[in-house]
Amino acid sequence: MSDTAPALVILPRAHEVGGFEVRRALPARERQMVGPFIFFDEMGPGEFLEGTGLDVRPHPHIGLSTVTYLFEGSIQHRDSLGSDLAIVPGDVNWMTAGRGITHSERSSAESRQVRRRMAGIQSWVALPKEAEETTPVFAHHPAATLPLAEEGGLRLRLIAGEGWGMKAPVAVSSPLFYADAVLAPGAVVPMPDGHEERAAYVVEGAVTVGEDRHEAGRMLVFHPRSGLALRAGPEGARLLLLGGAAMDGPRYVFWNFVASSHDRIQQAKEDWRAGRFPKVPTDSVEFIPLPETVRVRG
Repeated sequence: MSDTAPALVILPRAHEVGGFEVRRALPARERQMVGPFIFFDEMGPGEFLEGTGLDVRPHPHIGLSTVTYLFEGSIQHRDSLGSDLAIVPGDVNWMTAGRGITHSERSSAESRQVRRRMAGIQSWVALPKEAEETTPVFAHHPAATLPLAEEGGLRLRLIAGEGWGMKAPVAVSSPLFYADAVLAPGAVVPMPDGHEERAAYVVEGAVTVGEDRHEAGRMLVFHPRSGLALRAGPEGARLLLLGGAAMDGPRYVFWNFVASSHDRIQQAKEDWRAGRFPKVPTDSVEFIPLPETVRVRG
């Protein structure tokens, strides 16, 4: 094994969400977070037949920011702030739950009229302790507003944070980087220095790090070191690169709640059960009940 080998290779676990299969890389038994990233799901690629679609009913969040980033398809985002818009490939939708927000993710009525594909990444960024009870906010950033670098067979879009000499317009609560990198065969992408924790998720193709090859559907978590780079195999590759400063302590996770305090998780559970979270104005009939069999992890 080379000295550039990942410290950890995470194999995602399959789940079903809203009638769609996802593969969850974080949190894992081996690792809760990479920087502030505490949840990382790959959605699809999959296909919806005419008349069907994604239906994630209204549900709550606290203590985190959700980040939806699509490769194919679209999702209609609605939340308790009154946001109601389509998420499309390349755009960034950053929803900070803070002290509490409710949202739904569905296929629009228009998109259900045709057969279509969907693929993308859903991730959560844990908020630092001083920001856990912040006012909820939703921000939409079209793909054209995000920094883009193209060189030597590498096309890299910075989704959020700072890296590779660029800074994204997305407002974040702690130092981080998040990028979508598409590599031609043999092209190389360096991991950004200056971030304490770093990882790469192989979406398509395969990459080598030193002498080791890693196929699609793997999250590679690296030791802190400079000069680290990933090279695409002969078929090319697509990667999501992520990380940042280590969080200010571990987090408790229950369902859609993240908090530094077990008591705060218990309060959120009671608030959702009692109907004290705000409702989604344009999607207020249905909701996901509080699961009773899920245990708090921390």
